[in-house]
Amino acid sequence: MTQIIQLTPDLPQQESIDLAASIIRNGGLVAFPTETVYGLGADAMNESAVQKLFEAKGRPSDNPLIVHVGNRDMLDLVAGDVNKHAHQLIDNFWPGPLTLVLKRKPEVAPS
Repeated sequence: MTQIIQLTPDLPQQESIDLAASIIRNGGLVAFPTETVYGLGADAMNESAVQKLFEAKGRPSDNPLIVHVGNRDMLDLVAGDVNKHAHQLIDNFWPGPLTLVLKRKPEVAPS
């Protein structure tokens, strides 16, 4: 089922975020605007949700997905072998946008 949720005075931003988070936690997909394009998000730890994402995008399974993290605790959940160079970049650029290519932990759903 597809739901379109728009920010309106009767649906505050936090309520929209909470609803989107609930959809993701329950294995669904959420489209969201970014600075340049729309993204499609799913729970990276849920293999079924990741599969739905690949199917929705028509994306080949050998084309890996991006996993967004908000802090070091989240990074520790999804990435292994975070070396000292990555930690130096994190120290210099977080909080803020930073792309790191790291090995996924087995808990992250395979692509």
